[in-house]
Amino acid sequence: MALTIGDTAPDFEAETSAGKISFHDWIGDSWAVLFSHPRDFTPVCTTELGYMAAINGEFEKRGVKPIAISVDPLDNHEKWFDDIEETQGSRPTFPLISDTDFNVAKAYGMLPADVAGDPTDRTPAQNATLRNVFVIGPDKKIKLVLIYPMTTGRNFDEVLRVIDSLQLTAKHAVATPAQWQQGEDVIIAGSVNAEAAKEKYPDGWKEPKPYIRIVPAP
Repeated sequence: MALTIGDTAPDFEAETSAGKISFHDWIGDSWAVLFSHPRDFTPVCTTELGYMAAINGEFEKRGVKPIAISVDPLDNHEKWFDDIEETQGSRPTFPLISDTDFNVAKAYGMLPADVAGDPTDRTPAQNATLRNVFVIGPDKKIKLVLIYPMTTGRNFDEVLRVIDSLQLTAKHAVATPAQWQQGEDVIIAGSVNAEAAKEKYPDGWKEPKPYIRIVPAP
């Protein structure tokens, strides 16, 4: 069964461009973004890794660790990083997993269990399902799953926006409306009854409908 929100992110050990890691230990008390790539030297993914490298500081400010995954061997990763730096202007400093045995891809439901063999013999099209984004909390639970087609580059500004919402709503009993950006008004969660809401928000709230209670972001 495919992994979904609320599931525990599978733990694993893997070789990466930054050395061997044990995933849950590597996350520690941080948040993490795991995003997958069909193969090294693919055009859309080259732009994605370059953009992630350029905005890595935004993730660091939020206590989030990015980590990427591809089935290619480590020596290909370093050569690809050279291409990314040359064409995109930024070199990734976050780890890129070398999933040559497909174990991580299978654990996360991105490749079928019967996939085997030399990963460099597989085409990107055969690995088209390796285009996922998983946001994982410090509790090692999956908070977000996004799946993209090979022809559409991922919007990592949106991933940051969702992380802002996740981190806010993890601390406060609120939800964020459509198109919400950090600092904008939020919605009192439905789990907060009227009495508790009055105690928490003595100045009241906007209420276009009884089930829509709008307050400033905490």
